[in-house]
Amino acid sequence: MANIYGVIGDPIAHSLSPLMHTDAFRSLNLDHCYFPFHVTSNHLEEAVKGMKVLGIAGFNVTIPHKTNIIPLLDQIDPLAKAIGAVNTVVRENDSFVGYNSDGLGFIRSLKEEWKRELEKEKVLIIGAGGAAKAIFYSLVHDGVQAIDICNRTTERAKQLVESCPYPSETNILTMDEAEKTLDSYSLIVQTTSIGMSPNMNETPLSIHNILPNTHVVDIIYNPFETALLKAAKEKGASTSNGLGMFIYQGAIAFEKWTGNVPDVRRMKQIVINQLGGQQHVNR
Repeated sequence: MANIYGVIGDPIAHSLSPLMHTDAFRSLNLDHCYFPFHVTSNHLEEAVKGMKVLGIAGFNVTIPHKTNIIPLLDQIDPLAKAIGAVNTVVRENDSFVGYNSDGLGFIRSLKEEWKRELEKEKVLIIGAGGAAKAIFYSLVHDGVQAIDICNRTTERAKQLVESCPYPSETNILTMDEAEKTLDSYSLIVQTTSIGMSPNMNETPLSIHNILPNTHVVDIIYNPFETALLKAAKEKGASTSNGLGMFIYQGAIAFEKWTGNVPDVRRMKQIVINQLGGQQHVNR
């Protein structure tokens, strides 16, 4: 039986998810379709109701609907509820159930690219937005305790930590404080939009104190290598961009929808080709 899947957001024309999922369906001989649906905020409730009536089997959720969709769904996974954001919706019987695969996608990608026992690492997260929240919660849930967060406004970072349902040993730092203590972290995760167009030459903080054995992740994947990753590489650090996180969150959604495990390497190559070339990131 052919099922229809998709992604909702505003804007949505730039989404790489249709290309990635459509190829995955074909490679597994699944007779399913995946479409981008442009849904504005004022039509979100109507869209969700319409998708249920039309029998949509599942869909991804992107900006700006990840939070506002929660009260419109029938059930919310506990982790998604704690994070306060949904990026994957699965039809289970006649109910729409919301999940958040961003954090788990980050964890799976990190474990593949940086083969270390995460529980033993000291982590700095830069930023306190939705992506930072998903990554922080998932790291703590995965057993990582030593996690600090730095943000331009420390109050927002404090709220993020206080709302976490899992215990952690977390310090809230200003950007200046974080810069001075970078040599104490083995993993640095950059979650802000600094490094994307039009701020491609900017970094959220100076990393002159970083050590060569540090691993730096920037969850941006377009460009493949941000100014932060270039600077980290020059200091001898290993680096990863956000492409793996994007691929794995999509793969997790695919598996929830179909019960099939997609070829992650194939999904990654499809996206790299669409973005125009090879990924120049040191792993």
